[in-house]
Order: sequence, then C-alpha cells, then structure tokens
Amino acid sequence: QMDTIIRWHRMRGEVTLWLPGTDHAGIATQMMVERQLATEGKKRSELGREKFIERVWSWKKQYGSAIQEQMRRLGASVDWSREYFTMDDNLSRAVREVFVRLHEQGLIYRGKYVINWCPRCETAISDLEVKHEEIPGKLWEIRYPVVGSNEFITVATTRPETMLGDTAVAVNERDERYTHLHGKRVLLPLMNREIPIITDELAQPEFGTGAVKITPAHDANDFQAGVRHNLLQIEIMDEHARMNENAGSYAGLGRSTARERVLEDLRAHGFLAGEKDYTLAIGKCDRCGTVVEPRLSTQWFIKIQPLAERAIEVVEKDYIRFTPTNYRQIYLNWMRNIHDWTISRQLWWGHRIPAWHCACGEIIVAREAPTSCDKCGGSHLTQDPDVLDTWFSSVFYPTSLLITGFDILFFWVARMIMLGCWFMSPPEKPGTTVTDSDGRDRSPATSLKIGARASSPALRESVLKRSVPFREVYIHALVRDAERQKMSKTKGNVLDPIHVIEKYGTDATRFTLAAMSSPGTDIAFNESRTEGYRAFANKIWNAARFMFMNMERIGLCGSDILVRQDSRGAGALVREGQEASAIRGFQTAKQ
Repeated sequence: QMDTIIRWHRMRGEVTLWLPGTDHAGIATQMMVERQLATEGKKRSELGREKFIERVWSWKKQYGSAIQEQMRRLGASVDWSREYFTMDDNLSRAVREVFVRLHEQGLIYRGKYVINWCPRCETAISDLEVKHEEIPGKLWEIRYPVVGSNEFITVATTRPETMLGDTAVAVNERDERYTHLHGKRVLLPLMNREIPIITDELAQPEFGTGAVKITPAHDANDFQAGVRHNLLQIEIMDEHARMNENAGSYAGLGRSTARERVLEDLRAHGFLAGEKDYTLAIGKCDRCGTVVEPRLSTQWFIKIQPLAERAIEVVEKDYIRFTPTNYRQIYLNWMRNIHDWTISRQLWWGHRIPAWHCACGEIIVAREAPTSCDKCGGSHLTQDPDVLDTWFSSVFYPTSLLITGFDILFFWVARMIMLGCWFMSPPEKPGTTVTDSDGRDRSPATSLKIGARASSPALRESVLKRSVPFREVYIHALVRDAERQKMSKTKGNVLDPIHVIEKYGTDATRFTLAAMSSPGTDIAFNESRTEGYRAFANKIWNAARFMFMNMERIGLCGSDILVRQDSRGAGALVREGQEASAIRGFQTAKQ
C-alpha cells in the first residue's frame, strides 16, 4: 500500500519521498542474540556488556539487512541514499537531546513504583507490552487470626503466594461487617508477623469476603493503598520470579512452586477457608509469552499527561486524520486514559540512559558524560545501566502521511503524535517570535498548552496545526500467518516475502498484497491467491509483448493506442483506478 501511494503521487507529478529506516528492536534483538549464544552454551552475563554489544552488532551485520533486501525485492520505491537506523550516531545524539530536554522540563522522572516485570526477558515492560488473557483459575479464601481475640478475618485472593509480603488487610469503611475491627491487627499466617487492619476503598464489600490482603510491593493497586496508609513495602521475589530471603522458609522457590507449598501449609494449619473456580485475567509478555510479575522497581518514566493533552486536541480538530475513521475514536479513548510511560529497560542493547550516578547519591542527567559531580565535586561517576525503550527512539519521524499497522497504533503512532507535537511546537522561550498566518511577527508569552495566549487564538491555532508530525494516519491490513497469528521474529512464524517472490514473482506478490488489502483488516496470507495472480500477470506480460512487437508492423505508436483505447472506455477505467487510489481504495483500484 505504501509503495502504491508513493508511485501514485509521483505519477501525478508531485515530489514524493519514501524515507527508509529501521529501529534496533531492543528486546527482540537481544533475545535473538541470547538464543544464538545459548546454542553455543554461553550466556550474556559470561561475555560482559561490552563483548555482548559487539556480538549484537555482528549479528546485525549478518542478519540486519533482511528487511532492506525484502523491500528491494518487492520493488519498493524508496530513497536508499537516505536510509537511517535508530542507533546511528546522529540519531543517538538526538535521542539524548530529547531525554535531557524532557528531564529539564520536568517531564522525565525517576522513581520506585510497581511496574510490569518479565522474568524471562529480565526487564521492565510498558503496559502496552503486556498481552492480557483470561484463563480458568481459583479464588482462595484465607483466614487471618485477629490479634487479642479468637476471631478471624477472611480474605480472598487469586495469588496466595504473595501473602508472604502482606503488610495490611483492608476493609471498606462502609462495610458494617467489619466495623468492630477497624484499627485492630491480625497475625499474618505462616509468617507470624502482625499487620494492621485498615479501611480503604480498594476493598469492595461485594467482592469475595469484602476484605482484601494488601501487598504493596507486588500489586499496583496495593502499592497505591500502601502509599495512602504509609505501609511497608516488602519484596518477596527476585528478578527471576523466585522467592527471596523475605519469603522465609519459601526462599529459593519459583512462584508456582511457592504457591503450591503455601496452599499446602495453609491447609495443614487450618488457615485455608475454601476455594472456588474463578476466571483469571493474567498478563503475559508480548515478546516471550511469560506471565508478567508486578514488581516494585526503580525506573525512569515520562509524565505523559501534558503531552497527551495536545495530542488529543490535534486529532479532535482533525489536524491529523485516521483511515479507517473508526481508529480516530479508538485513539482518543486510549489517550484519555493514558498512564505515565515506563521508558527504562534492563537490557544491554539500546540507547543507554544519559544519566550518571555519584557515590554521594546525586544523579546527573547530561548530553555528554560529566567529569565531576555538581553536588560534591567527586569524579567517581557511573552511567545508569539501563537503556531506553526502543519506541522512545523511534517516535521522531515527521512526514506527510504515516502508513502503519493497527498493532502499533499505541506503541508508535500515539507516541509520535505526543512527542512530535511537543517538540515541533515546544513551550516557547521569552524573546522568540512566531510568524502569524498574516505574515506578521508576534511574540508569544507562553506555551501552546490549554490556556495559551488568549489574545491571539488564531495564532495559537495556526501554530498548533503546523505542529503535527503528519497529516494523515493510514492503518493498513496486518499480514498474519495461515492460523491468523501475528508474525513475529521471536515466535518464528514470519513468512519471508522473498520465498514467495522466488516462487511466484514480484508482480504476483505485489498484486496479491494490494488485492487483499482492506484498511484495518487482517490478511491471512494464502499462496493460492498469489498463484492465480501469477497467471494473470503472465497474461498481461504476454499481451504487452505481443502489442509492442506488432506496433511497427501495423503502423501504430503508443499514443495512437492510448487514444483508441480511451475511446473504448479504458480512460474511464483509469480514472476510476486513480480515484480509488486517492481515497486508499486499493481493492477497487485492483479491480
């Protein structure tokens, strides 16, 4: 579809550029190289960071050109002289610059929060990288003895192993069943640790028993409750989802084994009040399929709300349009419920976070490595070991038309709009001038946020409209495998178009993709269609050869044929095809 649009605009005499580029695919690439090392009986920890990065570059040199070769074989009309890679030196400098500027503006911060942790990839992942599934499971009821009485309070949980890190039990203030227990304490089963009974809206009287266990270090909602009530944060799992020393006698066990042992011991001591079938909503890592563990961890975040406000406004005002149009509302719904973005990753491959730690505790964010600490003057500085989320370095791609799949609408498109609008029209500095639509210079006194210079709404709208990184987002069909599964390098189900081209030819392959392309609809690629289009392409080829071989014999030139064909209605068909291309109706144009 992208190539069709590019060629169509060129045929209309418009100067058109398709800029090719690839990102470094942080998690996916690191996983591929680690798998390669595993076949050699090695681990990246044995190589060390520097040697491992060298190995990744070597892997990229050997396999990284596959995408470009596929595009060349497909006949993509791109300008290869301008090709870029997100780890190129100039782009890496831009990434550092963006990080530093956002930090200076107070939009990047570092903190300890409960995040999504993948024990297999051993890194934090964003909410978007968590795939949610519903599976059959259990809801267990556990009796917590009330200190100083013979009474018990029963809590319901789907994760009994995390009770080892409980620091409170919560009930709803309006739940009269527990009014007499407000302010009292319970003895945590198996750990013999006293914890308070608190009142909090997190406990819903209609769910389970109406009482919930609070584990601030292993649940995002519990973490917020812990902050509200100043509770301890006890981490009971390590980065591999194994129980640590805080889990007492369960230390060293994997989370599944620990669950079994905890349930056995609760049952043996009379603390297990019951269990029932329950549908669980679990989160899995989108890359490797491992069940994600909510984990307390220190990470870097982007304060997303200020960026989201402008990104919502430009779409609401149709300064950016979506095709198909239903994705406009999908985008807006997501943006209105967006959370801060975890941008740090515990990986080695990627853009290193431009922050340096001093022994005194100071953290210095800078464009280049500092030589001394601003606070204590010390020179022993260590760069932050984490890297940035790949999508952070891929969001700066201003263009006229963006064509992409719906699967990265939020990963990429929404973030490009947010950061693109922010940096293409950042908060203005005193003394700067902006040219209004009437050509006069004006000196805005404030940023383009809501509430900017009320005296010149026309100026604000003009600048806001020009701030968008692209005018249109076209959501194309996503090519899936025969089972309609998303193709992924890590899943190993990628269909290489070169194999299809070698079997059926480039023209037949391109025609198949164009013919099956319905905006926003998945394609279950079927080679039988390509086989049929190969026969069609051969007929066109043979007919064209016959015509050109006989033109001179019958005394015709190309323009004569075009005139005569136009008289038979071919011109009308051409116009219909052009009109269909203009509105992205590739299936109609194919017909």
